[in-house]
Amino acid sequence: MPPQTTPPNGITGCQGEKPLTDNFSENYEGEKKFKSQIVWKNVAYLGYFHLAALYGLYLALTSAKLATILFAIFIFIASGLGVTCGAHRLWTHRAFKANFGLRVALMILNSMAFEDSVYEWARNHRVHHKFSETDADPHNTKRGFFFSHVGWLMLRKHPDVIEKGKTIDMSDLLQDPVLVFQRKYYKYLMPLLCFGFPTVVPVLLWSETWNNAFHVSAMLRYVYLLNCVWLVNSAAHFYGARPYDNNMEPRENVTVAVMTLGEGWHNYHHAFPWDYRSSELGYFRFNFTTRFIDFCAKMGWAHDLKSASLKMVQQRAKRTGDGTYTNPFPHSVWGWGDKDMCADDICNSVTLHERKLKAR
Repeated sequence: MPPQTTPPNGITGCQGEKPLTDNFSENYEGEKKFKSQIVWKNVAYLGYFHLAALYGLYLALTSAKLATILFAIFIFIASGLGVTCGAHRLWTHRAFKANFGLRVALMILNSMAFEDSVYEWARNHRVHHKFSETDADPHNTKRGFFFSHVGWLMLRKHPDVIEKGKTIDMSDLLQDPVLVFQRKYYKYLMPLLCFGFPTVVPVLLWSETWNNAFHVSAMLRYVYLLNCVWLVNSAAHFYGARPYDNNMEPRENVTVAVMTLGEGWHNYHHAFPWDYRSSELGYFRFNFTTRFIDFCAKMGWAHDLKSASLKMVQQRAKRTGDGTYTNPFPHSVWGWGDKDMCADDICNSVTLHERKLKAR
């Protein structure tokens, strides 16, 4: 039997899942008007990055050494884990726990990914889960595919994003010294790890040219990773089935899952954001991040892996997967420990590699 967990005070069962108390409009058309403002500095940065990446692709096909290309692929996977395993499943959703060494490693890999510090990334993502498809969602899909993919980074944030962001509890991340360190020194860590390290290694170890090393290992790898992660916000909200909850826009997208090391099973993830697998059993062949976490658990580096039981998943799919549940925001939570997480989910979840406290 799965270990029983006592639900936090004031949380009731999920049988009649309650909507959020915030008065958001169900339809984007009915929400208050907001005039978008372009942030031209961001447009310039993103434009340069993508042009440099295209040049890097040309170099990869014409003059870059094979070792440089393989190194770029390795860095892509490593920095990707800094986002999928670190910023996403560990710190944003608290789906498992990691020892100090693993947290440091994931922080370094996350800095290499250059998607903002974990604290800022997690705050945006928790807001996204709590207020999906509304003006408070940083990459609200109701504003179109391009906006949810990259446009949201080119425009000023909607006031609701800032307002609702202040209501999200982020105190747990401020108590982690690894994240406090990253946040304090991010402006130094990011350029060194994202652009400096991938450029210097090919030059020093196998005499690659500086031009090839920078544009292939650094720029091409970085921009490809960016677009893979952005596809979770865009394509995985537009294309695919919704077997677990038809009331949510997030969908199951195998292509995105492959490209993002397992983050494309998005309907499942929004139904159970605290599940360290981010997918149901049977999809592990496309979930590299889950395999990595399992490996870390076997090595003793990760523990308390939260997952939904088969019974819970089947009940959720039966209850909401057919589209009969009309509430557009059923049981929205940002991850494990959210105050709106219901008792049934907490009590019926499964915790793997749980660490027992020694009696004094």
